[in-house]
Amino acid sequence: QVQLVESGGGLVQAGGSLRLSCVASGRTFSMNAMGWFRQAPGKEREFVAALSRDGGRPAYADSVKGRFTISRDNAKNTVYLQMNSLKAQDTAVYYCAARMSVVLTTAPRGYDYWGQGTQVTVSS
Repeated sequence: QVQLVESGGGLVQAGGSLRLSCVASGRTFSMNAMGWFRQAPGKEREFVAALSRDGGRPAYADSVKGRFTISRDNAKNTVYLQMNSLKAQDTAVYYCAARMSVVLTTAPRGYDYWGQGTQVTVSS
């Protein structure tokens, strides 16, 4: 089993920045691709960004390209999401996810482990 714990969420004004962190514990050697998703009230969970274990070319949702950056520190079993130029529509609960496959996917069902989420609220 793998446990994921997110942190770094909060309230920020539009145009501001936040950095989310996700620390993994347990059988972390089984993790390969890791991703961030978000879910706003009344909406489905949507893909934000994903990154393979070797830190190769990341994948981003079109809505966050150029504003968000995903990175990971394997030595610390931690993945980050740097969020800049935040907009009100970025408001959501953000979830960290991990999967055993090395292949990146944007589908939530493709991930094996999930964190509990951290709230991000952007005021306009």
